[in-house]
Amino acid sequence: MNILIKSATIIDPKSEFHNSTQDLLVENGYITNIGSNLKNPKNYKEIQLDNLHISQGWFDSSVCFGEPGYEERETIENGLKTAAASGFTTVVMNSNTNPVIDTNADIAFVLSKSANHAVTLLPLGALTRSSKGEDLAELFDMKMAGAVAFYDYKTAVTNPNMMKIALQYACNFNGLVCSFPQENKITRNGVMNEQVTSTKLGLKGNPALAEELQVARDLFLLEYAGGKLHIPTISTSKSVALIKEAKARKLDVTCSVAIHNLCFTDEALNDFDTNFKVIPPLRTQNDVEALIEGLKDGTIDMVTSDHAPIDIEEKKVEFDHANFGTIGLESAFGALQTVLSTKKAIEVLTRGKSRFGIEPNPIKIGHELNATLFNPNNTYTFSENDIKSRSKNAIFKGSSLKGKVYGIIANNKMYLNP
Repeated sequence: MNILIKSATIIDPKSEFHNSTQDLLVENGYITNIGSNLKNPKNYKEIQLDNLHISQGWFDSSVCFGEPGYEERETIENGLKTAAASGFTTVVMNSNTNPVIDTNADIAFVLSKSANHAVTLLPLGALTRSSKGEDLAELFDMKMAGAVAFYDYKTAVTNPNMMKIALQYACNFNGLVCSFPQENKITRNGVMNEQVTSTKLGLKGNPALAEELQVARDLFLLEYAGGKLHIPTISTSKSVALIKEAKARKLDVTCSVAIHNLCFTDEALNDFDTNFKVIPPLRTQNDVEALIEGLKDGTIDMVTSDHAPIDIEEKKVEFDHANFGTIGLESAFGALQTVLSTKKAIEVLTRGKSRFGIEPNPIKIGHELNATLFNPNNTYTFSENDIKSRSKNAIFKGSSLKGKVYGIIANNKMYLNP
């Protein structure tokens, strides 16, 4: 791939061209020159777009694509196209397929389906067989096949001894263990945050305590067993405080937050819109503020769209019976810019890669170009026309967002939105 990118503002603190507007010459996927008013003697395709900005490629640590088994929700092929259109050059795919991804053959299948794409797909293997929490899955074999971590998606590991053994075993091959932060005996059948709003609406509550107990338990287990722990999608102020304290004690722990938990509170459920039924649930304004602050000070390591396509049949039902989850890739950047500055949004969209084995790739001469192209200033109302996923369960539908993604360049391939 040979192209000349014209007048792009580079947002990359790791590059000497950070905050400057430059031309980038890319030959065979590698940056061969950066400068002002570069010539194009070989007649390469030129990319010139309104208010063009470029950064290191964005990273999402939690997406669901459905395939195999739930192709009606989303396929790997269309999921990767959606990721590319949304600005992501690397995504981590969850194991909640049918069958659950819990063997080396399953990992090999997913990698084969995602080969030769601009977006790099990193597969997660289930932590326990069929994500049932009863027996460890084939962790080492999956690691050798290409799994980057192990996670029973949105399924709490209720047996503390199982979590302890997983951490100890994964130490042998530097494996990353993920644990969903929820104590099921406290949550029970809760469908939203337990607070004033849940009482007013007459809906069963999922208290912050359920998350915080599990976070505290897993941090104690990590301290005892050693290993590497990642806690996906925390949602409460106390969880932020617990993880901050654990990091101060040098425990090897990271965490993420779903973008919608930064943008909405539980009051958004007043209309019983099932698109707002997510897990962990939307919390209070105090929690939102603590999550944003935790993201800014580095306690929270990364953001995620927590992209979870769900069939319309599982959303257009009574709130109690609706499935949890929202799609989020398409709205991720625009939503994030409603709560963070552009530079901070880009920072949190590009950090976290190394935790999953991907080293950062600064925009420098001689480096392979792995980048996202965008306009940070475009404002619009997110609608169904902006959705590229097969499923349409979008929490941000009708929201005012800021920022337009032009596309990505990665793996010596380019994807630009029409």
